[in-house]
This record gives sequence, structure tokens and C-alpha cells, in this order.
Amino acid sequence: MTKKKSKVQEYAEAIIIAILIAFFIRTFIVQAFKIPSGSMQPTLLIGDHILVNKFIYGVKIPYFRNTIIPFRDPQRGDIVVFIYPEDRSKDFIKRVIAVAGDTVEIRDKKIFLNGKPYEDKYGVHVESLLIPSAVSPRDNFGPVKVPPGTVFTMGDNRDHSYDSRFWGFVDLKDVMGKAFVIYWSWDRENHSVRWGRIGTLLH
Repeated sequence: MTKKKSKVQEYAEAIIIAILIAFFIRTFIVQAFKIPSGSMQPTLLIGDHILVNKFIYGVKIPYFRNTIIPFRDPQRGDIVVFIYPEDRSKDFIKRVIAVAGDTVEIRDKKIFLNGKPYEDKYGVHVESLLIPSAVSPRDNFGPVKVPPGTVFTMGDNRDHSYDSRFWGFVDLKDVMGKAFVIYWSWDRENHSVRWGRIGTLLH
């Protein structure tokens, strides 16, 4: 006769299974992130909590970041979370503006892609000041060609975003996934929930 499992053993097994499932989901399918800065305003606000689809760009080996089952690369307009190239302990979130092979240029805040004006549906400028390229790449940049295996990203808050204009391209290996929904939003200044933002799909 087999011994019946004790309640403690049953609970322990259930907890271990739940932890393993949660680890699998977080590693390969969906992960939650909190927005700490205003670089993606007004699309994302400080205090927004988002879910990121980690499966959409393929299955990566943890730590090594090699894609073992590819699906598709990030597309122009995708909001992506990635490992910050200058400090790999940090995660950044920006919008993909250009992909491998594209030539990107910024003239007086306006984006040009492959020599043509870019339909900048989400970019916002809050300052009229134009900074020359000799001083900063914020308003005048390039032209540069995006290398293979990388993307060029910018924050939607164009005048207040530290992005590819300043530190270069994002390696596809470092892209963690695509942001797709706001599941919670907390206004820390007013100590209140932004109920209207919960459930907002990201584009």
C-alpha cells in the first residue's frame, strides 16, 4: 500500500509547482514592469504598470540572450523593453523608430526615414528650442544607417528622452519583449489610482 501524502507535503508540492509555472511564464511569456520616468509620456506615465509580451519576438535562452525559436523581429512603432546598453542592470522602454537597414535622420526635431518624412504619430515635443547637432543630438541627428541585428529607438516624449540619439543602437539580443497593456496605474503625486488607464492597450 502506498502512503497517503501529508497535507504539508501536498501544500509544498503545490507551492513548488506554482513557483515553477510563475518562473516559466515570467521568463518566456509575460513579465510585468513599472514605468519610473516620463520619457514615454503621454503614452506611458510615471506609475503605469505594464505587461510585456516576451514570446512575440521568439524564445531566448535566459542569461545568454540567444534566440532559439525565432518568430519575428521588432517592427517600427513597437514599444519595446530592453537591457540598457550603458548599464546592463537597468531596463529601458522606448519606441522602435528604425530597423536594420533603415537610414534615420532628424532635422529640427522632424524624423526622416530613408530620406522621407516619418509619420510620427506618437512623438510629442514640449519645447520650441532647437538645439544644433554640435551641441546635442536631440533635435538634429544623423543621417546614420541602422546596423544588422539592431534597432533605433526613441521615447515618445522627444524633448525629454535619453535614447538611441545619445547612446546608439539596441542589440536585438537585448530586446526583452513588446509592451502591450497597462494593467495598473498609480499617480504618486495625488496618491490615487488612474482608473481610466487600467486595461489600456499600447500601440
